[in-house]
Amino acid sequence: MANLPFRIVMASALALAVAGCAKKKPAELPPPPASGPADTGADTSGTSTQTGDVPGSRADFLRQAGTDTVYFVTDSHDIDSEAQAILLRQAQWLARNPRVRVTVEGHADERGTREYNLALGDRRANSAKNFLAANGVDAGRISVISYGKERPAATGSDESAWAQNRRAVTVVPVGGTGF
Repeated sequence: MANLPFRIVMASALALAVAGCAKKKPAELPPPPASGPADTGADTSGTSTQTGDVPGSRADFLRQAGTDTVYFVTDSHDIDSEAQAILLRQAQWLARNPRVRVTVEGHADERGTREYNLALGDRRANSAKNFLAANGVDAGRISVISYGKERPAATGSDESAWAQNRRAVTVVPVGGTGF
């Protein structure tokens, strides 16, 4: 029975501690967030937030540039007129978003040795980089990497698959800034 007063004191202390931890409702709720585009540091001229694209984002890049990929003919790293038009749109987007850095990936089809395809992918990535730089994009904002035949866009051993794999891809990070 000597423990009874001690138990009462402990139970009371426990009840006070639990009551003190209860979450209280705020007297007034904060205002809802403003309904404007997020500040990404990117230029918003000529962009539309109706599609939900954040200016300077990967989605904005794909919408405005049309595509992130240019294709090459077999054993070539020459930029043809179709690739020039695509890369020019990419360069214009990059000019409007000067804080965005990109990586150009070079790829090859499955034919040829691993070493040959890595070198060919590197030449393709550098051709795309050089075109972008020649059209006003600071070369320091562009990194290149070659995957050779290691990351095919299409599987198969026919001309259709090979044509899809002979490419250079301009990669804009999901958040819009990179490296």
